[in-house]
Amino acid sequence: MTSALFVVSEEGYWAEECIEPLTTLEGKGVDVTVATPSGSPPVVDERSLDPEAAGGEERVAEFREVDETHSGLNDPEPIAAVEADGHDAVVFPGGHGTVWDVNQDRHARQLLLDAVAGEESVALVVCHAVGILAFTREADGTPLVEGRSITGFPNEWEEDIVDDHDDLPDGRKLPYWVEDEVVLAGAEFDAELDADTSVTVDGDLITARGPGSSVDAAATLLDEL
Repeated sequence: MTSALFVVSEEGYWAEECIEPLTTLEGKGVDVTVATPSGSPPVVDERSLDPEAAGGEERVAEFREVDETHSGLNDPEPIAAVEADGHDAVVFPGGHGTVWDVNQDRHARQLLLDAVAGEESVALVVCHAVGILAFTREADGTPLVEGRSITGFPNEWEEDIVDDHDDLPDGRKLPYWVEDEVVLAGAEFDAELDADTSVTVDGDLITARGPGSSVDAAATLLDEL
């Protein structure tokens, strides 16, 4: 059976970016395992459950139901206890929360490395989770993202969210901007801001710009699988 490992933030995952790929894959018979940095249930970013952001009250209700009832989201594995080997895909949903936990977790970075290096596996990295690419290095120290074509959450969008001190609406200070970090690490970054959605495939690495690209990201992942 085809299987996928979802690495989800405990600090705030974006509902659509996690639940859209998760339910799409499960709907096609893919076996999904969920893991978080400590093994505690991931926390959904309440901003992603605003009807305007989520696409209406009906979508919000769907997202809340999955968040509250999905066995994997409510009883995840700790990242350190899972391996990419044995999974056909490793998925990193986005959300600002990833900048504090998933992107900085050495076990998460190893999962990403193993998925991209594996002969039969792929990785899907979405939105703010794309920041993990800036901190993931191969054995010789080369950034995994160096020379790769990727998309992700752009600075132009971040400017509309944080204030002049990089503080988010919830009061937390954003420690880094995704686009800046991946470009510094050598990525060929293009968020395709003139397009409705943005999903980029470079070898075994799939990246997606943000929540509006979640449907296309899930479809692209299925195609790659």
